Amino acid sequence: MSLAEGGVLSFGCKIGRRSAVLLLADFRGTVRHQLQTTYQYPLPGPIFEFLRKGIAEILDRCSPSEQKRICGIGIGTPFELWKWNEIVGAPPDEFSSWRDIDIVAEVNTFSELPVYMVNDATAGCQAEHIYGRGKEFRDYAYFFIGAFIGGGIVLNHSVYQGYQGNAGALGSLRSFGPQGESQQLIDTASIHLLEARLAENGHNPAELWVQPQDWDRYARFVEPWIGRTAQELARASLSVCAVIDFEAILIDGAFPAAVKQELVDRTRRYLVNQDMRGLIAPRVEAATVGFNARAIGAATTPLFERYFMNSGQLLQ
Repeated sequence: MSLAEGGVLSFGCKIGRRSAVLLLADFRGTVRHQLQTTYQYPLPGPIFEFLRKGIAEILDRCSPSEQKRICGIGIGTPFELWKWNEIVGAPPDEFSSWRDIDIVAEVNTFSELPVYMVNDATAGCQAEHIYGRGKEFRDYAYFFIGAFIGGGIVLNHSVYQGYQGNAGALGSLRSFGPQGESQQLIDTASIHLLEARLAENGHNPAELWVQPQDWDRYARFVEPWIGRTAQELARASLSVCAVIDFEAILIDGAFPAAVKQELVDRTRRYLVNQDMRGLIAPRVEAATVGFNARAIGAATTPLFERYFMNSGQLLQ
């Protein structure tokens, strides 16, 4: 026996720092319909308008039977989004409006479907665990590199969300700037650094997000970015393994497959040269879900909340 693909459908939405994706997925994670919008930085008004119009457009594409089988909307978004205005270059007064926004209530003004919230990077981890390589490992840490890097963790074959749903906030791991100043991993291993380099040299960084992605034209900027990011990932991998004895580190991101593989290969090489006294080196592997991981993972949230007897044991 196996799950019927079209037995139940759900919406998944990823609200990112540079783009938002809305998709309709089935029980096996196959994307039936998808819409995307890009922006310099996310503001509530445009985001909710994108969702309102997008949900209506996708529903129009569905048959009446399919519409009845849509069980909810999962939304993956960074927690405390309003704290990132300086890095995304947003005006503080506009961006701070996120603090007072109840996303579930806003979506319920134009949709009667149940709405579920999840951290965006945790959603990516959920997608990889169900539809990617997650079943191969018992305990692993998951890094997703978007405009900002984030992550998730899996313990004993289950995605662990933590007491407040913020477990695996790997982007907040400590790192160091060029002058030795204390920084977070989001400041040293994220795509926004590559965007800045492109902008400094007269290129439009928004082109990094155009689908299908083609980064070959920016190879002279991408190459050093991969090198630095791989070094940071190697150090971060050992840091998380010092807390939990992870079997593997899975790496994914909003970039072309060739960039991901090169990043994984270099992270492996840098890991060999790290001081591993007292540690057992994890396997470093490429995740497989890719660019849409956070939106697909968000779409799994209504499924588990609605159809699993114990949704507290997510993805076991």
